[in-house]
Amino acid sequence: MKTTLQIQNLKCVGCANTIINRLSELNCLTEINVDNIYDSVSFNYETTENLKEVKTLLAKLGYPIAGEKNALTTKVKSFVSCAVGRLSK
Repeated sequence: MKTTLQIQNLKCVGCANTIINRLSELNCLTEINVDNIYDSVSFNYETTENLKEVKTLLAKLGYPIAGEKNALTTKVKSFVSCAVGRLSK
């Protein structure tokens, strides 16, 4: 199944790199794409459990789904993820 999720705190290519690298570690996903213009991530997945796992990982990285809680600590996590993504280019 293919889905697109609107996410929060997406700022740049560094953020996108981190998201793609970390989601690529999940063997259940294919065709992962991050769109910085529309603040979204799209991918193919197999089960609803896979989708839950992605949402949990995105929140852990600092990129919660649009409409979900976005505390200051979550925003800080996104800045760290962004820096890591810029370094791993």
